[in-house]
Amino acid sequence: MALAKSAIDAAFRLKPDAGEAHLALASHLYYGYFDYDRARADLAVAQRTLPNNPQLFELEGFIDRRQGRWSEAVRNAKRAGELDPRNVYMQLTLAIDYWLLREYDLQYDALTRVLALDPGDFIAPIARAHVEFYRRADTRPWRAQIEKVLAEDPARAEDDRIKQDRFRLAIYEHDPVTADRIVATLPEENSLDDDFEFSRDFWQGVIAGMQGEATVANAAFTAARTNQEKVVSAQPDNGRALAALGIIDAGLGRKEEALREGRRAIELTPIAKNSLHGVVVLTDFAMICAWTGEQDTALEQLESLAKTPGGPSYGELRLSPIWDPLRGDPRFEKIVASLAPKE
Repeated sequence: MALAKSAIDAAFRLKPDAGEAHLALASHLYYGYFDYDRARADLAVAQRTLPNNPQLFELEGFIDRRQGRWSEAVRNAKRAGELDPRNVYMQLTLAIDYWLLREYDLQYDALTRVLALDPGDFIAPIARAHVEFYRRADTRPWRAQIEKVLAEDPARAEDDRIKQDRFRLAIYEHDPVTADRIVATLPEENSLDDDFEFSRDFWQGVIAGMQGEATVANAAFTAARTNQEKVVSAQPDNGRALAALGIIDAGLGRKEEALREGRRAIELTPIAKNSLHGVVVLTDFAMICAWTGEQDTALEQLESLAKTPGGPSYGELRLSPIWDPLRGDPRFEKIVASLAPKE
C-alpha cells in the first residue's frame, strides 16, 4: 500500500494535473481503503482530461455497486464496454451486475458476448449454464456443459475451476458422495469462490451432515473453526470472516457464540456502507439463524434478502442443503415462490 501511494505521489509530482494519476489514486482508495466517496471525487477530476477512458467508467460502476446505486452501476459498466468493446473483463463485469440484480436474460446475453470475444474460453459457457440454475433451479444445462468441456478435453478435470464447479453442482444436487470425493482434491484453505467462501473442512462438515454422520461433521467443523479463528484474528474488522466463523459455530451447536458473531459481522459490514459484502453478511446471518433454530429471525432476514440485489437466488434457496432446516415451513416456501420464474 505504501509503495503504491509512493508511485502515485511521484506521478503527481511529474504532472500535477494528470488524469491518469487521479484515476490511479481513485483505484488505490477503492481497492486499498474502501473509501468510495474520495475515490469518486478523484474520478470526477480524472474525467476532465480522460472523458472517454473505459477504466474510469468501470471503476465508477464498481463504486456504484458498493453503494447500492444499481442503475448507475449498470449504466457505467455498459459505457465502459462500449468504449472498449473487445474487453472480455468489462462484459463479465456487466454480467455480474445483471446476476446480482437477478436480470438473468441480460446476464445470459452479456456472457454470450464474452464467448463471441473469446470462443476458446471454457469457463464462460459454464457460467452461462449457471443462469438456468439461478433462475429455475435447473441444474441440467450446468451439468451438460461441464460434461461437454470434459468430453472435449479430459485433462480439464484437473483444473481447479472445473473441480469447484463440479463440487458446487454435487452440493446443489444433494449428491454427498460425489461432493466428498471432489472436495478432498481441493486446496485446504478458503479458496472457493464468493458464494462458496469456506474452507475444505467446512464443506466436509456439511457433506457429513448431509449423510447423517454427526461425529464426522463435528470433527470437520472443529478443524474449520481453528483455521477460521486465525483469519478473524488477522482481520478483526472483516465482517465476512467473522460471519463465516459464526456459521461454523452454528454447525458446532455453539448457538450464543454464533449469533453474537453474526450480529457483530453485520455491524462491521453494514449494507448501507457496502452493498456487495453487506448482503453476503446478512445472508450468512440468516444461515446462522436457520442452523441455530432461530427460524423467525432467519425467515425475516430472507424475506428482505429476496428483494435485495445480491441476495440468494431461487435456485440457491430451492436446492442448497444450507437451507434444509427451513424446508417445510410455509413462510420459507412462500419466500422461495416469490423468486420463482414468472413465465
